[in-house]
Amino acid sequence: MRPRVAVVGSANMDLVGLAPRLPAPGETVLGDDFVMTPGGKGANQAIAAARAGGDCAFLGAIGSDAFGVTINARLTAAGVDVSAVRTSYGASGVAVIMVDRSGENSILVSPGANRSFLNLSDAEKSLIAGADVLVCQQEIPLSTVTEAARAAQAGATRVLLNAAPARELPAELLAAVDLLVVNEVEARAITGAAEPDATTLLEAVPRVVLTMAGAGAWYADRDGTSVKVPAFPVEVVDTTAAGDAFCGALAVAWGEERDLVDAVRWASAAGAACVRKVGAYPSLPSRADIDEIYHG
Repeated sequence: MRPRVAVVGSANMDLVGLAPRLPAPGETVLGDDFVMTPGGKGANQAIAAARAGGDCAFLGAIGSDAFGVTINARLTAAGVDVSAVRTSYGASGVAVIMVDRSGENSILVSPGANRSFLNLSDAEKSLIAGADVLVCQQEIPLSTVTEAARAAQAGATRVLLNAAPARELPAELLAAVDLLVVNEVEARAITGAAEPDATTLLEAVPRVVLTMAGAGAWYADRDGTSVKVPAFPVEVVDTTAAGDAFCGALAVAWGEERDLVDAVRWASAAGAACVRKVGAYPSLPSRADIDEIYHG
């Protein structure tokens, strides 16, 4: 059976500008191209999980504008269950993204409707508790993330928290997390260490994945496992949703009861498959795309 994945998080419309290089403060750079595509870490990870083979439901909020209609339609087209998506009167979330020719990016997010996603209903908590894995991020109110994690914990649903963007984490939230996924910037925000490693984070949670971009990922747990997983070499076009592809695929692999080190390797293949295309929605890989890179 396909693993059941519930994703609680943000949904945005991504406005992506491609340019030779990222502009300095106060500078205008003539761009190469422009793409408008649905995004937001929550919606991206839901689509990534569905394309990777999960039975995925998304819980979040979109606006009553045209962007909201498009976001909802794209989630549905990707096979995501949107029955729990709320519509809030006003603007949807928007992300303005600049990408240079090396694939590096700079992102400004206006949360819009995502700010209104508060106070989970009993039906939403029940959906979370019925999943195999809950995936959360930090682009929505942290009170909602904490509430979702506690609902998962009550239903014996495993909790994967992608602590992005970097914010201070409430102790109540950390206590409900089974697997924490962070990059080096986010790890520094949580630990306060100048050069944090995966094992340092085990003081807060039982399992950790520290992603290190081109240097791969590092998995560690309280049972004594500590393994560095190398990145798969690919030509980088756009890194925008690579972390989201990683988290969605990791949730599916974990829901399939794979060994977590192997699950991290498979998720790394998903991230590698993602960076080969421009824009979050088009680049999030299918299961076949992931397996192609994973099996070499």
